[in-house]
Amino acid sequence: MRKIIASTYSTFDGFIDNPHLWSMQYTNEQSMTYALDLVLGSDALLLGRETYDGMAQAWPAMGGNPYADQVNSMAKYVVSSTLEKAEWNNSTIIHGDDLVADVTKLKEQPGENILIWGCGRLTDALMEHGLLDEYRIWICPVIRGGGQRLFREGTEATLELLDATTFDSGVVVLTYRPASAAGKAGVSGDGGEDGDTAG
Repeated sequence: MRKIIASTYSTFDGFIDNPHLWSMQYTNEQSMTYALDLVLGSDALLLGRETYDGMAQAWPAMGGNPYADQVNSMAKYVVSSTLEKAEWNNSTIIHGDDLVADVTKLKEQPGENILIWGCGRLTDALMEHGLLDEYRIWICPVIRGGGQRLFREGTEATLELLDATTFDSGVVVLTYRPASAAGKAGVSGDGGEDGDTAG
């Protein structure tokens, strides 16, 4: 069965919005290699509406390198109850009410990993239904003091640490697996509509 991996940049104090303002200075050859391996090991992107809208505007104009070419060629699934048309290459809309059923089918199909950029309503909903397999949290040595939190208030789970990768820049990628999320319910049908921030 395919794995769903949520990859997210976070400040040391747990905020994830506008990562381009505070994470780029820590990019080095090690982190670029890690990110490329993660993308090349995936053949689909699963995105909330807000993340998809931002990426769909920028990424089609990028290309000419293995990372961008892979991202643009991958199948994309945007979860939304209001989006009528997804124009980015190879994009499919998953209606919010169909999130659990459609993502369950995606996981059962043959293929590589399914990658999510960001954390928010989409990842929370998947975790609560036992569909999210891993978090890759890129902890940057930055303290912001405020912003969008890595996890929304009220989110609960027990996690198991699978790996910790340290780069010379001071960034640490922590890989966790939800250990007690399966079986939780009470998620709204449009739980993947928005709120994810690209990481």
